[in-house]
Amino acid sequence: MRAGVVEPTLSVGSKPFRSDVEIVIVPVTVTDALDRPILDLPKQNFTLYEGNVEQQIRYFSCEDAPISVALVLDYSGSMSNKIEYEREAVKEFFGNANPQDEYFVITVSSKPKLVATSTQSIGTIEERLTSTKPTGGTALYDAIYLGINTLRTGRYQRRALVIISDGGDNRSRYTLKETRHVIEEANVLTYGIGLFDSVPLPLFKTIEERWGRKWMSEITDASGGRTIPADDRRKIPEIAAMISRELRNQYMLGYQPSNPVHDGNWRRIRVRLSASATPRHLHYREGYLAPEQ
Repeated sequence: MRAGVVEPTLSVGSKPFRSDVEIVIVPVTVTDALDRPILDLPKQNFTLYEGNVEQQIRYFSCEDAPISVALVLDYSGSMSNKIEYEREAVKEFFGNANPQDEYFVITVSSKPKLVATSTQSIGTIEERLTSTKPTGGTALYDAIYLGINTLRTGRYQRRALVIISDGGDNRSRYTLKETRHVIEEANVLTYGIGLFDSVPLPLFKTIEERWGRKWMSEITDASGGRTIPADDRRKIPEIAAMISRELRNQYMLGYQPSNPVHDGNWRRIRVRLSASATPRHLHYREGYLAPEQ
């Protein structure tokens, strides 16, 4: 592709959020007050800025393209009374996905483990999860690292990570700060389904349990995704289905940065809807690292 030119064959299935200066693709999810995807907005409703400089949107699309997805599933001991909801959530996620999607499944207890890839059928994956029993601690940050590294081998350039957990971590070698940093650099849209208590936690709860909601939100927000709390655990499958549909219904905004300098600096992105559009919720990655010389 020539610099400054968006080829007409550009596909959201083959061209992700990029920082190669020629073109930057920004996935944007637009939802209404009930968190349902909005899919009928025209290009002229969107305005995009890099820093404080408005950028010309050269590429605009909203299509259901295949995606590589890593599911990170909490199988620690604290999940014993929630595990059936988590398994049902996986089933709902698969049921609402694009049949061409590629999957990796990682379970996490005291250590993360890659238990299935897209070379296995969905039925086989579900059988493996049914035979796996929750036990041990929670090395969630290590599991996220494993998920990001595994996705680098993915078939598609569009990539996502979906975490189902209480957000607590008490076993990882990696820290929250290190995990957030790798998410910021990874071009992997990250969602969390948070199994949080809806009432104040008693004094004997751990720090990990107390701060799980905040920690998981920090990780997912850094990617342009979000954490959706499931205070009522019966809603976990419903939320998983919603996330699966949302991944299939994103706007792709592409632009050539007006600043072509290869300085390795962080470039902040803002996306806005026109004042004439009904108030909506926007979710998108808020920046990228420019390439270095």
